[in-house]
Amino acid sequence: MGRGLHGIDVILYEKNRIGTDEFNRPIYEELPEVVPDVLVGEPTSTEVLDTLNITGKKLVYTLAIPKGDTHDWKDRKVEFFGKKFRTFGEPIEGIEDMMPLRWNKKVQVERYE
Repeated sequence: MGRGLHGIDVILYEKNRIGTDEFNRPIYEELPEVVPDVLVGEPTSTEVLDTLNITGKKLVYTLAIPKGDTHDWKDRKVEFFGKKFRTFGEPIEGIEDMMPLRWNKKVQVERYE
């Protein structure tokens, strides 16, 4: 028998500030961290077109993030299926106690490389 509904491991690149440049702008390094049990879903063609018209970005996947996750998912590089993507827009979060499954955040990603 199968395991039921479950996610995959996704690599999230956390930004760590390491200094400032000559114009006093922050410099970051990206540190990979594995986030387990992330659902990866394909958007509908309507969602792709609506997102493209509103943001100018092409929505490729929507990620469902497990409850209790405290990572910052805004404007981050992520990796799964052997490819790199970038999150965009604000993560949408539901009230944990009101969500029937193990996931309560939704993040949109576009192809990165």
